[in-house]
Amino acid sequence: MHKLRCLIVEDEPIAAEVLQDYIAQVPHLELAAVCPDAIYALEELQRQAIDVLFLDIHLPKLKGLDFLQTLKNPPQVILTTAYHQYALQGYELDIVDYLLKPFPFSRFLKAVNKLAKPAAPAPVAQVEPPARPFHFFTVNKQKVKVFFDEILYIESLKEYVRIHTPDKQWVTQLQLGEMEDLLPAGAFLRIHRSFLVAVEKIEAFSATEVTINGQALPIGRSYKELIKLRLITGEDNSAPSP
Repeated sequence: MHKLRCLIVEDEPIAAEVLQDYIAQVPHLELAAVCPDAIYALEELQRQAIDVLFLDIHLPKLKGLDFLQTLKNPPQVILTTAYHQYALQGYELDIVDYLLKPFPFSRFLKAVNKLAKPAAPAPVAQVEPPARPFHFFTVNKQKVKVFFDEILYIESLKEYVRIHTPDKQWVTQLQLGEMEDLLPAGAFLRIHRSFLVAVEKIEAFSATEVTINGQALPIGRSYKELIKLRLITGEDNSAPSP
């Protein structure tokens, strides 16, 4: 349960203790701090979020009503005082209630029940994890699901391709150009007439080869500038025709 955080501003210790005891008996109230005067109260309001202010009218240094008028966006206020003549002035300041000391718990509870109830926390939106793209490839007359993010690289075998993942390899009847059309744009890079690699799986590269999962793969001469542009600058241009 979200609780209303309460600040007591009271210079009389006994009166402050009574309020603390009453607050402790109400499940949706929570004591945040107790201040002996308005100056300390202002510091607390600036330091932490306060929902309810139990404010004594007769305070040292700065009177409760004068203090209340200085607050630009005051929390909900319940005034406490031994003098009934300030009630009208208090209500003009849009207070919630006015408690005449000494007041029993039943009167305190009546005032508290006038407070705006704490808002229930907004439900946390259930974010669905992004779908992992995949494709069913024909392998030995079966349809095998291969997630694209598991592919390390793809090797051309003329009319077939071999799909390499960390755990398995699959051979399917497709040409490398057809594989490029199936794969997510920008996620794979042609480095050779015979090799298509997953960009995120590249561990190292030089002028002549790319290393993926410890395997060195050759870079074709016509692909060198494209690879340099893509891997060093992040720019993505179309690969040259095989």
